[in-house]
Order: sequence, then C-alpha cells, then structure tokens
Amino acid sequence: MTTQPSSDGSLTDDTHLGRVALRVGSLDRVVPFYRDVVGLAVERERDGSRAVLSAGEIPVVVLDEDSDAPERGRREAGLFHLAVRVPDRGALGDVLSRARTRAIEAGATLSGASDHLVSEALYFRDPEGNGVEVYYDRPREEWPWTDDRRVSMDTLALDLGSLADDAAGEDRAPDGTDLGHVHLEVTNVSRSRDFYVDALGMRVRDEGYPSASFVAAGEYHHHVGLNSWNTRSAPAGEGRGIEWFEVVVPDAATLDAVRESLADGGHGFDDGGFDGDESGDGDAAGATGSLVVTDPDGIQIRVVHGG
Repeated sequence: MTTQPSSDGSLTDDTHLGRVALRVGSLDRVVPFYRDVVGLAVERERDGSRAVLSAGEIPVVVLDEDSDAPERGRREAGLFHLAVRVPDRGALGDVLSRARTRAIEAGATLSGASDHLVSEALYFRDPEGNGVEVYYDRPREEWPWTDDRRVSMDTLALDLGSLADDAAGEDRAPDGTDLGHVHLEVTNVSRSRDFYVDALGMRVRDEGYPSASFVAAGEYHHHVGLNSWNTRSAPAGEGRGIEWFEVVVPDAATLDAVRESLADGGHGFDDGGFDGDESGDGDAAGATGSLVVTDPDGIQIRVVHGG
C-alpha cells in the first residue's frame, strides 16, 4: 500500500530509522560489547573488516574496521549516542542483567539510567567511547502530549531494582529490536534543526532541554536528537565514530518528496547506491530506491525505501 506524503512535506509515522554505521579501530575490541551486553547477533563481512549486528532479521548496527582511523577530534561534530530500541521492559531488564555480569569484561561501562516519561533507558560507553543507549518505549497513550501534539520528555532517575525484577531471562535481544534513534552532537542546533525539518521533512517534537532539539517523522518522540552541550565547533571528520545512518521511508512517492524538498532547499544529494558498499549491503534490507545527503555537519544520511 502506498502512503501519500503529507501535504506539508513532513515525513509520516511510516518512516523509521534503518541501520547506523560506526567506524571503529578494532572489531575484536568492540564487537563483544554489542554481542554479549546489548545481545545482538554478529555476522562478519568484507573479509572480516565489517561486522553487521542484528536482532532476528533486522540489521541494527554496522561496524567498519579501520585500524588507521584516528580518535574523533575533541571539537568535531558527530555521535552523542546511537539508541537500540527493545520491544518491552523485560528485554531492557535483560540488558541490565547482562551488563552487571559482562560489561567490564567486554570493555564497556554502564554510564547512566533514566526515565524519560516516553521511555526508559540504559546508557553505555562502548570500548571505543561511542555512546550507546538501549531503551524501550512506553505505550504512546501514556506519553505526555502537549496541546500542539508535541511530547514532553524529562530525565528522571530509573529504578534499577524494579527493572532487574522485570528481566525476562533471555540471553539475546529479541525479535522486534531495532534502531530507535540517533542523537548527534552538532555545531549549531538551529541550523541542524532547520535541515532535518525543512529539508528532510521531520517535525520538531520537543525543545524542552537547553541547547537541544528533538525531531522525528510523524508523531514519534524523536528519531534524531541534536545538541551543542559539548561545544563542538568543527564538522565531522574521518576518525572513529559515526559514518552514516539510514532513514527508511515507506514508498517511492515519499522518497521523491524528500528528493524534491532537498532540491528546493539547495541541498546536493546523490541518487542510487553508496560508494564503498559491497553488493547486497549498500541499502537497508529490501530497499529498492535510495539517495544520500550530508547534514550541515557532514554526517551522511541514507534515505531508502523498500518499494
């Protein structure tokens, strides 16, 4: 079924994120955290230099090894955290249980735990310092909505005892686990917000945090977080950290609408596949059309649809 793009050019709730790719210095160092703590399955590709991390049939994170890649510069824009979304509280409790017994051995740290009203979340640093959130969403009818249908998020303490009690007892991330959002450190929040809203077609969902904006397709709480909390002043470079992420739209008509919006805004983009990808892994699973564009800080976004 084809979903008609909304009249104001905004992406609809049928849009979601696909995969996120990180450039890492060592797969052997990083993979155990995503496998043993987050619970994702691992498949090696490209003669062992790429790891695709999945839950069931859904690829979530791609790790590309480059042993020569420098650490991300202190002033460079890039990843604040990627966010793996699990389907229920029991699965999040399982992540906590695995973290308590395996995180240190995997070279990772549990850096925080928060109740955001729309979700509950655990926060980690992977072995190379990338921020990783694992969370589950509360039902939408429980979210705090504003009069204009935005959401009101907060950062409250999470009861880890209660979460541990609700653990389902599984050793792997369940089916339905996916990439819920990415949160980026940007050089200028207003400029980045305008790109993701006016050019890409998302909507502002919450701006209640200082120096931050949260945007999404449709009425989701956020697919992309933007902040300037650490005063990044240079575009993303070629060091370790985020390479690209995917926005998956429902059909060719929506992809055409994004293409037209980007062109109207004067943003250059490339159609088709992506340089450097092997056959079969250049797009999200089942994708039949795509374009690639970079945001104002040089972070690559791959917009794909599955037909």
